[in-house]
Amino acid sequence: MTFHHTEVLMYRDSFLPIKSAGVLLAALLAVTGCGGEPPSLEAPPPAEVGVETAVATTVAEVHEFVGTVQPFRRVEVRSAVAGIITARPFREGAEVRSGEVLYEIDRTIYQAAAASAAARLANAERLVKRLTPLVAEKAVAQRDLDDAETELLRARADHDRAAKDLSDATVRAEISGRVGRAQVELGGRVSGSEDLLTTIDQLEPIYVSFRPSSQQMLEWSRSSASAALLRPGSSLKVSVELPDGATLPRTGVIDYVDPVMEPGSGTQEIRARFTNADRLLVPGQFVRVRLEGFVLGDALTVPQRAVQQQLGRRVIYLVGPGDTVLARDIEVGSWTGDRWVVTSGLSVGDRVIVDGIQKTGPGAVVNPVPVAVTDSNAVATASRP
Repeated sequence: MTFHHTEVLMYRDSFLPIKSAGVLLAALLAVTGCGGEPPSLEAPPPAEVGVETAVATTVAEVHEFVGTVQPFRRVEVRSAVAGIITARPFREGAEVRSGEVLYEIDRTIYQAAAASAAARLANAERLVKRLTPLVAEKAVAQRDLDDAETELLRARADHDRAAKDLSDATVRAEISGRVGRAQVELGGRVSGSEDLLTTIDQLEPIYVSFRPSSQQMLEWSRSSASAALLRPGSSLKVSVELPDGATLPRTGVIDYVDPVMEPGSGTQEIRARFTNADRLLVPGQFVRVRLEGFVLGDALTVPQRAVQQQLGRRVIYLVGPGDTVLARDIEVGSWTGDRWVVTSGLSVGDRVIVDGIQKTGPGAVVNPVPVAVTDSNAVATASRP
């Protein structure tokens, strides 16, 4: 039989895969024929994870609230008399002292009334002085003297009232502090005490008020130590963070606790008093209030890096029996440095995975390695989230 050249090439190439497979099979048989066993796949060692054993400890809690700065005292400046403003010597926003003149009201009619009352008083005094000896001599009736003395009393009252009106035409600062915006300008008419002229805020000392929730107040009331810290003048440390993030370089003291809960918001006002010589605190300012001094006993804490967020839940991974990983839901309360205070889901002695979580999962067997608490200060201070 005769083959063409092309057919011979195709016939030869069709045998190449079979030949290669045969070579590989021969090599494998050579290995096993020499007494060797087929290579086996070994299971990888358990993943190494860092664990921290949960222990109960005492945690100093720091509670934070939004606070509002309030003046120590605010006075509304009003005029007791009516008239035209003839002078307004103060500068808006300036510091004024008690007794300083703020407004002058047209004094013309009040000066005239005061002069008339003074003349009437003088006449009544002379009449009583003249009639008194005549009554003793029975030259006039006692009734005439009684009427004169009554008129003297009326004249004296009218004189005092006129003098008071004349004095009230000059409006003075009742307290020292920072004067506000002028509500009535020069040339304006004041109808009396119903018209607000301006305000004065006493800024030294000054108040910062904040409002804990009813739940927080109830929690504090259950502890005698915490309740004592909420009394005016207690040792509770009150510090303030200013709007720019700086901390006020001094602390305040609790001055007042509202005995009534505000029904609309479910909060209760607490007020702290601060010195304010540098005027860093301004009425109406929003600040961050920190309360230091509360203590939480038998608290369990875990590093924040050990807590996983999963669809609104907080989950930690524990090393259970047989070094098997378990997932557990927890509830947290306050936080401290880089740690959460766990209120539910964690028990003393639980081994919490804090490092290497990404290398394992529930049901896996791991090699737990104890780690030390790296932030010792964190366990001493707790803050509300």
